[in-house]
Amino acid sequence: MMDQQAIIEKIINQKTALGIELGSTRIKAVLVTDDFQTVASGDYIWENELDHNIWTYPLTKVWDGIQTSYAKLAAEVQNHYHIKLTNIGSIGISAMMHGYLAFDKDGELLVPFRTWRNNMTGEAAKKLTELFQFNIPERWSIAHLYQAILNHEEHVKELAFFTTLSGYVTWQLTGEKTTGIGDASGIFPIDEATHNYNQAMLQQFQELPEVATFDWEISSLLPKVRLAGQSAGHLNEAGAHLIDPSGQLESGSLVAPSEGDAGTGMVATNAVRKRTGNISVGTSAFSMVVLDQEMNQVHRDIDMVTTPDGVAVAMVHTNNCSSDINAWVELFNQFARAIGVTLKPQELYEKLFDASLRGEIDGGGLVNFAYLSGENITRVQEGRPMLVRKPDSHLTLANLFKVQLYSAFAPLKIGMDILLREEHIKTDVLIAQGGLFKTPVVAQQVLADALNTPITVMSNASEGGAWGMAVLALYALNQRNKDLADYLDQEVFVKAESYTLCPEPESVRGYEKFIDHYKEAMPAELAAGQVMELN
Repeated sequence: MMDQQAIIEKIINQKTALGIELGSTRIKAVLVTDDFQTVASGDYIWENELDHNIWTYPLTKVWDGIQTSYAKLAAEVQNHYHIKLTNIGSIGISAMMHGYLAFDKDGELLVPFRTWRNNMTGEAAKKLTELFQFNIPERWSIAHLYQAILNHEEHVKELAFFTTLSGYVTWQLTGEKTTGIGDASGIFPIDEATHNYNQAMLQQFQELPEVATFDWEISSLLPKVRLAGQSAGHLNEAGAHLIDPSGQLESGSLVAPSEGDAGTGMVATNAVRKRTGNISVGTSAFSMVVLDQEMNQVHRDIDMVTTPDGVAVAMVHTNNCSSDINAWVELFNQFARAIGVTLKPQELYEKLFDASLRGEIDGGGLVNFAYLSGENITRVQEGRPMLVRKPDSHLTLANLFKVQLYSAFAPLKIGMDILLREEHIKTDVLIAQGGLFKTPVVAQQVLADALNTPITVMSNASEGGAWGMAVLALYALNQRNKDLADYLDQEVFVKAESYTLCPEPESVRGYEKFIDHYKEAMPAELAAGQVMELN
């Protein structure tokens, strides 16, 4: 670790990077020195809103969150190092992938931001998948645009530009309409050979009769694609004021290509080389496997995206993961307070997760659906969190929290089975990150058992995204004549600490039994979404 004076000198000399990630429940900013140490951070808690049955975040909260996170970070620099933060070497923006932010020629937002969480583009996604012979998930930006066209939405004729959340923020900071290739691969299919949008598919889309009626060309509506290590522009004066309304932050910082949370997850877990993979868990969950072979067929549950430097990746994305666990933990927190017991959040998670270790290997016959929203992989259009049990099931605290963990990973397991069992994709390492792994061992072991494969957790497992984006910003500032995989291996992760857990055969069998019960009860979850209307 550096001493305080060394950190001060690096901050003064702009040997730093600012990474900002807009996650689904938290916006986080970290300041990282050029030896990859986090020296200050700040965050902002937010939640998506259901507005007229559309999951969204108001753009005012985007900037409130960025400004609050940065203000906390700058205050930490002032308090710890007794200097004002006025200049930063490079900046990188990451955010939730996919979704749809549509703007007119004056840069005005045409419709509220449509996030990855919406299950409203099924018709468009299906038709585009058939047209391209390439899987187009419902979350992808092009699916949102095409569905708006099919729905005859008025805003489409005014469209001049559409992008993702990280692409939008980077545009506002630099004035340039770009995004990183990993993020771009969730907008429109990427040609791995050219590191750009697939030109043949762009032409196919443009020639659709319902598309050809518009004045615009699809290629003119998309952000420019940038690779890791390239420049996405520089922080201009308006952008500096957007981050720091106090006026202390100066313009001029190099801005790295923006990335989705998938890309920063790959960087933060050193999983960009072929035959590596990572799993990120939070409100949603996704696994990424960097491919060394082509897929045999198109799978509707497997997204084809890329690493931040443009290598093909097979991605399994689930809309739901830890939200239901958090709700149950809060319920027990309320009970604890009611009987006069106060526990810190981490203590409460640890006690409840530890209780799960005493549960039966199949969860005692309990089934839980952690579906706060719809779930593409299981074809659930409307999510309804639901606990189901038979009269002879064993409802205990241990079993309840075991199935909470089991159900958090269930959709991911169903998707990963396609990769591992049908496509026979091989990985040398599978690294997991996310808040669930703040509690040691428990969730990691459940994931290993669910996927029946060893799972590695690194020392930065719970704080990877913003830090991963800061690393990409440092890479853009000074690549040290290395490709991204070598840069991570030889510069960033030389002394990384990690811990690997292998699947336990008996628990693997227990999880398979749970999944059988889970699939049997799926019609009940589907019916709940159909008959229990939202207010």
